[in-house]
Amino acid sequence: MNDSTVDPAPANRSAWLEPGCHPVADGVFRIPLELPQDGLRAVNVYVLETDSGIALIDGGWHRPDTHAAMATALSSIGRRPEEITDVFVTHIHRDHYTFAVELRRRYGCAIHLGAGEAHGLSEIRRINCNVPEESLIQARRSGAHELADEVYRVTVDEPFDATDWEDPDTWLHAGPLPLAGRHVEAVDTPGHTKGHIVFHDHDTGLSFTGDHILPTITPSIGFELGTWDLPLAKLLASLELVADDPTPRTIAPAHGNVGGSVRERARALLDHHGRRFDEILTVIGEEGGPLSGHRVAERLLWTRHDRPFSTLDTFNQLIAVCETMAHLDVLVTDGRLTAHTVDGVDLFRR
Repeated sequence: MNDSTVDPAPANRSAWLEPGCHPVADGVFRIPLELPQDGLRAVNVYVLETDSGIALIDGGWHRPDTHAAMATALSSIGRRPEEITDVFVTHIHRDHYTFAVELRRRYGCAIHLGAGEAHGLSEIRRINCNVPEESLIQARRSGAHELADEVYRVTVDEPFDATDWEDPDTWLHAGPLPLAGRHVEAVDTPGHTKGHIVFHDHDTGLSFTGDHILPTITPSIGFELGTWDLPLAKLLASLELVADDPTPRTIAPAHGNVGGSVRERARALLDHHGRRFDEILTVIGEEGGPLSGHRVAERLLWTRHDRPFSTLDTFNQLIAVCETMAHLDVLVTDGRLTAHTVDGVDLFRR
């Protein structure tokens, strides 16, 4: 959320938002689908031409105009939604998964999702609403009770359609995908979500990185579905995995322009989190006494524009608090901080 170290995007950062079906590589196209009232602005759905039709990487968000936008984009390359045979989803968040379910309902295509997302999907159906339950638990653990209450009020009455959250046809594991005429490999990259998957296209050198590797921002951490279990530690391990991959790969992200080295961007993100650990340790050291996660988040700067916490909207304050808790938990696990709980709030000291 705070990194701007590497920016492989062209000078016009908004170029990727232009509607259409944009060629990326031989047999690969990119469709940006608009996300109104979302800071990310759009999600990239990638179209792969195969020997048996077309497959998608990510499905998009099921909204009233999503089908028309996709059909129009596909028609520009002489294709139709009816030709979609498979949708391979990088992770469970609604802007990636829910329109895949609608496409299956209309055309019978198969949905494939990382096996690590099974628990999160069952949690969504248990809650049966858009309330980010685990994130609110972490916000309260940080001492941000009023923020948690406000997010609950905002989200509990949001429209929610349980039929958008049906099971996939296949729970994916690491390994080659069943795509006729193409050589694409699934790689487990938990962190942003428990079952996040990156897809390496060995024919083109592209890596469909979902939200694991984004070109100009850091993926959110701690916006969890299901039990909180050191999400940042998992993300750092997943970043090390792709940073150590000797094969050159180009970022094909879920949000933003295509381009840049996966390996270099992963290393830049690791460096960012290293700096974030140092900033948190400095804040706690300067205060002297134990601090709550909410208090630490308030002392940090956010986004690549270094914005004060107080200037963030409610939802982004929740993300900021959860990301701070994720960093603090790793620092405790590493032995650089200690924590004790008072009235349900964790307090951290060096």
